[in-house]
Amino acid sequence: MRIALFVHCYYPEHYFGTESYTRLIARNLRDLGHEPTVVTATFAGEPSQDDLIERYRIDEIPVLRIDKNLLPHAGLGETYLQPGMAEVQTRILREIAPDVVHVTHLINHTASLLGVCERLAIPSFATFTDFFGFCFNNKLEAADSSLCAGPDRLRANCIACLMRDSPAPTPMRRWLQGARARPLVSKALARRPGLAGADAAEIIDLQRRPDRLLDAYRTYRAALAPSRFLRDAYDANGFENLVLSHFGIDLDRSAKPAAADGPIRLGYIGQLAPHKGVHHLLDAIRRVDGRDALSLAIFGSEAQDPAYAAELRRLADGLPVTFRGTFPVENVARIMAELDLLVIPSTWYENSPLILLQALATHTPVVISDVAGMTEFLRTGENGFAFRRGQAEDLAAVLRRFVDDRDLARRMSGSTDYERTSRDMTRDLLSMYEQHGVQVRPS
Repeated sequence: MRIALFVHCYYPEHYFGTESYTRLIARNLRDLGHEPTVVTATFAGEPSQDDLIERYRIDEIPVLRIDKNLLPHAGLGETYLQPGMAEVQTRILREIAPDVVHVTHLINHTASLLGVCERLAIPSFATFTDFFGFCFNNKLEAADSSLCAGPDRLRANCIACLMRDSPAPTPMRRWLQGARARPLVSKALARRPGLAGADAAEIIDLQRRPDRLLDAYRTYRAALAPSRFLRDAYDANGFENLVLSHFGIDLDRSAKPAAADGPIRLGYIGQLAPHKGVHHLLDAIRRVDGRDALSLAIFGSEAQDPAYAAELRRLADGLPVTFRGTFPVENVARIMAELDLLVIPSTWYENSPLILLQALATHTPVVISDVAGMTEFLRTGENGFAFRRGQAEDLAAVLRRFVDDRDLARRMSGSTDYERTSRDMTRDLLSMYEQHGVQVRPS
């Protein structure tokens, strides 16, 4: 069976998140006798390609990459529905001639892809890896940094996010985007977009976004959701035919080596960005009496958000913290073997992050924010603890437990595991196809 996998980016150096999921699925489909092809894109603003469509292979799997520098979004509306993409998408699908299209992210492709699939009568499926389908910022984080349930009736809360994140070149616009004025102004603009003047079209496109995507997503025969929370969030916002399928992890599951005497080794692995909450972790360590009994290794690229990374280095001054950069995905198990605890202090709704599952699979206990999408994997006191999102003092209280009981992390390691593999989630994917009318047969 020929399967076209659409993902927003797919570069050899990427190893977290949706790209990693897509790579695992592609490898398993290949090993099961199917013919996967990955379709991806170069983001507008990244170095240009020599051609509109570049072809290469990763893991002996064909990859077609579209250069979005040549097809950039013209306005907010085209970030979710870009008719100008349809011609190149049609050309690619006719070249691949897939039996199925499976989308792991629509950023760069937009919902125009689903219209092309419908016109070409190609069954389409998806794996939802974040909240792109109904949330403007993909994170379900409101403009005041609280957690959000989705767009309100007038989309005023979405407009508030737009106002917070948009450039504000004049003193008047900066005032309108201020935290105090933002709730009132966003509600006024939701009712009368024309008040925004030249920005009215952008606001109208934003208000249309949830309904346009809901209509487009109804062309999916079904979709996988890797957490109960994400499944329920999409269901609450009008989406149907969602199948729960937890991510699978492939790595060395050997018992954790005995730690040498010394500090309790904490680790953070992931993006260095404000919504990941690393600043709260540093604040928490500073609040712990006897913090010399702790050490923290931070793994992540400082180039993604240099200003935030510089702030983290300032906050880490004088603390037992090292910045270790990034590492190849095949080294995950080795890195986890060097840690006693993995800390994930995110302030947004994480959706079954792979690094959490990798920690559990390598018998590494976790300390996580109490946000849905992570807590469903927690057995409190057995494989980890949760703390109140964004509350450094609450996180510090959890870390004190390990300082006061130096053997706690080792004992918890013995009851920390995660057995599900990528082959398991690939079987879920193929089963979903069969249950929705696609005859699954190896090539």
